[in-house]
Amino acid sequence: MTARLVACWVLGPVYAAFGLFHLVAAPSFLPIMPPWIPEPALVIQLTGLAEIAGGLGLLIPRLRRWAGLGLALYAIGVFPANLHHAFGGVHVPGLPDSWWYHGPRLAMQPVLVALALWAGGWFAPRAG
Repeated sequence: MTARLVACWVLGPVYAAFGLFHLVAAPSFLPIMPPWIPEPALVIQLTGLAEIAGGLGLLIPRLRRWAGLGLALYAIGVFPANLHHAFGGVHVPGLPDSWWYHGPRLAMQPVLVALALWAGGWFAPRAG
């Protein structure tokens, strides 16, 4: 099993689980939504569905490439909420308010973008 395939089988279930969490605990994500986001509850639900679809897509070889791209775009799309959470003084029960939490979380966002693209095969030559 290649490292890229291992990444798919680790990331896939993790993204799907977080997506499910977005669906069942959507109200807990509302505080971190920037005020300029329309219909924040709907956006949270849609991001949950996107995570589930992307996570499952990483497990299906013919969908893997597009799932990786979708998850990379997802990670870019949720970055404003992470910035708002870090810099907006937003308290979320159960999450730390410290930069020991926010700093690594913000720094990991580009890594998650690259990892999703790599797992999806965007950095590898395509087989004929």
